[in-house]
Amino acid sequence: MDNVLEKLWKTAVWAFVILFVVNVVAMIATVVVNSFGTRWLNSWLPVAFTFRWYAAAWKEFQLGDVLTVTFQIAGAVVVLSALFGVPAAYALARRDFPGKPLVMVLFLLPLLVPPITFGVPLATVLYKVGLAGTMWGVIIANLVPTLPFTVILMIPFIEQIDPKVEAAARVFGAGTGRLFFHVLVPLLLPGLLAASLLAMVRTVSMFELTFLTAGPSSQTLVVALYYSVFAAGVRAGQSIDAMAVIYMMSTLIWLIIALRFVNPTQIVARVKKSPA
Repeated sequence: MDNVLEKLWKTAVWAFVILFVVNVVAMIATVVVNSFGTRWLNSWLPVAFTFRWYAAAWKEFQLGDVLTVTFQIAGAVVVLSALFGVPAAYALARRDFPGKPLVMVLFLLPLLVPPITFGVPLATVLYKVGLAGTMWGVIIANLVPTLPFTVILMIPFIEQIDPKVEAAARVFGAGTGRLFFHVLVPLLLPGLLAASLLAMVRTVSMFELTFLTAGPSSQTLVVALYYSVFAAGVRAGQSIDAMAVIYMMSTLIWLIIALRFVNPTQIVARVKKSPA
């Protein structure tokens, strides 16, 4: 009886997983195919295919300017996250001090709490100080979850470095700065690259915080996509789908590159271990 129930449970789980994957793939395929289609009338495929919707989306939604702003914001967030996140990760990985578990929990909070819950008060503060609606306002808002994300991601890479390497460098006269830049940074380069790429993906795909703090000249691609869907006026659905495909590709490429350098299970294991 137990074996029968176990087989039924496994069958149900696999059926759910397969149904979920097929549903996701079908939705993505529909968007991609429609972005190339001319007309789609009661058939499995459009009547013909064309690239003109991409040209129309690029011109109508000013995607050149939007992509420039998107990667300027993402680049600034990545650089600032690395500059502040790597030293913080090093301190947490190498030092034991009173309240360290509490500090780890504080770093995890922006990752565990939905962005909208702290996004509204954060946007209120940024509006009061005059930063909301500017690129710097969007950068600061995105740093709130991205900086802790970089810290948590870098800690396992730092822990993998034998402390004896640092001790040997100090024996040979390396100061703190030389030790960090000439010894640790080369060893941490794969982790730093992975953290930077994942931070970029996270920033490009962050909707809530960017939506609450962005202005007309500081919208990222995901916010521009939202406005293109819900703004007043008649727009070709194929152009919007073309814009959605560009958004998917802009995040997917960076994510695939990042996954070559970091194992997601390593991050999950660290997150589960940290608060203890």
